[in-house]
Amino acid sequence: MDSYPTVAPLPGQLLPTGFGLPPLPYLAGLALALAGVALAVRRRDPEFGGRHVLALVPWMCVGAAGHVLSVVGALPAAVAPLFGTPSAYFTTAAAAGTAWVVALAAGRDDARALGLAGAVTLLPAVAGVVAYGIANGTLSPVLPAAGLVVGAALGVGVGALLYRLREGAAVAGRAGLLAVAAHGVDGVTTAVGIDLLGFGERTPASRVIIEFAAGLPTADALGAGWLFVLVKLAVACLVVVAVAPTVREEPRYGYGLLALVTAVGLGPGVHNALLFAVEVA
Repeated sequence: MDSYPTVAPLPGQLLPTGFGLPPLPYLAGLALALAGVALAVRRRDPEFGGRHVLALVPWMCVGAAGHVLSVVGALPAAVAPLFGTPSAYFTTAAAAGTAWVVALAAGRDDARALGLAGAVTLLPAVAGVVAYGIANGTLSPVLPAAGLVVGAALGVGVGALLYRLREGAAVAGRAGLLAVAAHGVDGVTTAVGIDLLGFGERTPASRVIIEFAAGLPTADALGAGWLFVLVKLAVACLVVVAVAPTVREEPRYGYGLLALVTAVGLGPGVHNALLFAVEVA
């Protein structure tokens, strides 16, 4: 649920502004890549646990950075369609999956290798975003970075409180805390972009929540983003509680669900922070 510079929505629009599948050759290539990765993983039938969820964090950030580079027009034309919306998710999943398959084939600590490969890939992606901001004289990372840190800390705190109140949810462990923190990052960075930097929300459902908060008597004191933050954290907590039994009974599938929940929060949240750091509303 990431935020872009304000763009007027089309009447009745349900999908986020800028949503669109890539051209057919790119879509076919991504489908083949994902199918190949899925087949290779299925043949090896590896375990997937909390460590793997954590190892995917750099890859989620890679997708976010790549999408920012696409949005600002800093990617070559031949590559840009791979990092649109929603193709950035597919591209990142294919790349991370390939790295995981290679790590499994090497017979090493696959989670550690997966995380290291993501971190190495992330460095040039973030460097590209920073270079764009410097070249255009728009680099201003303080508020976006603060939103990133505050959102993560708030999410971890709320997740820890959830574990105290619902002991059954604690089986999700660090992966569950990460899922809540990811949505805290998305919520707080969105609020920073809207209330402090003048950006607008591009996702219709999120925009409804924000516009509702903007019409409350609290708007002058609290802004319009606070309700969105609360909703994001509440939904993330409910999902962790719902997924916890699956983590206990079928860990591989439960942690897989938590990885997905984390990705749809952390990816947009990191995207927000990076975009707001280099773009002017």
